Order: sequence, then C-alpha cells, then structure tokens
Amino acid sequence: MDTERVGEVARQTRETDIRVRVNLDGSGNWELDTGVPFFDHMLSHVAVHGLVDLQVTCRGDIEIDDHHSVEDVGIALGQALRQALGDKAGIQRYGSQIMPMDEALVLVALDCSGRPYLVYDVALNASKVGNWDTELVPEFLQALAVHAGLTLHVKLIHGRNTHHIIEAIFKGLGRALGQAVAADPRRSAIPSTKGVL
Repeated sequence: MDTERVGEVARQTRETDIRVRVNLDGSGNWELDTGVPFFDHMLSHVAVHGLVDLQVTCRGDIEIDDHHSVEDVGIALGQALRQALGDKAGIQRYGSQIMPMDEALVLVALDCSGRPYLVYDVALNASKVGNWDTELVPEFLQALAVHAGLTLHVKLIHGRNTHHIIEAIFKGLGRALGQAVAADPRRSAIPSTKGVL
C-alpha cells in the first residue's frame, strides 16, 4: 500500500457541524473536540489502540442532549473510514479482540465487508456515566457500522462497572479495527472470492 489511506469528511446539519479526518496508517495520535468529554475520551482509545490518527471536531446541540452529536460523529467517522479504505485491496479485512478492563471482559469482532450490520449484546448496569447517557454506545456503533460498511459484533462476556465495560468496548473496537485495516503482506488483491467488498 503505497498511497496514504486518509479519509476526510465534513458533515453539517441543523443539529451538528462536524469535521473528521482519519489516517489508517497513523501512530495513534488524536485531536478530539466533540463537546462531549466522555465521548472524546472513548474515541481517543480507538485512535491509540487502533494506531489510527483521528481528528474530530463537532459543534452540536448539546444543550438539548448529546444524542445528535454522538450519532452524527458515528456517521461522519464511518464515512471517513470507508473513504480511507478505498477498494480495500490488500487489507486483512477481519479483526477481533477480547478486551479486558479490570473486571470487565468484552468481545469485539468486525469485518470490513461492505455489508453493514451491528450485533450489540451488552447489558449495562447504569444509564449514565457522569452526565453521559450509556444508551448512546449502540447509537454510535450503529451509525459507524452502517456508514463504514462494517459487520460489527460487540458482546459483553462479564463485567459490573459501566465505565469499564464501555471503555473495553472502545479499546476493543480500536484493536479490531487496527487489525482489519492493516496491510496483509501476502495479499495485494481485494480479500474476497467475489473480487469486491
């Protein structure tokens, strides 16, 4: 893969104004300002553990709640990932991680299939972490999967602390994504018998 794999998306609605830049061949650097501090913290784990460079700014209607900002960042990040992947020639395609975070253990598995699907099997004990609605985790993941074209499975194996579980999800997402988008040294073609993803 000789070309830089970068995706840049600007998305503006009446509810949000978002800029996203992702470099799949980065080193885990991030600049995040979504207006939602807990969400910034979680996105930083995706960058660091996926070794992707991630820049996100969002100006959203957080005076109402965080929903529009979180979902729309998922949309824009998904679009940027799809753009950066191009035709997906030479990538590993699949990635998975069983991620521990203290007492929590989460499985994240994904396929850059072009067939969006989210299976989210996670029961959280708390509806809030600080001021953040925990129901926004699947909302973000759904938007990301649909717009990146990912088949994404997230399963809680065990855990009690809601913060730990969510952090394990985002760290696991980073690791699985980093594996899936990595170059396969034995492959230059699109990793599918169909010849297209």
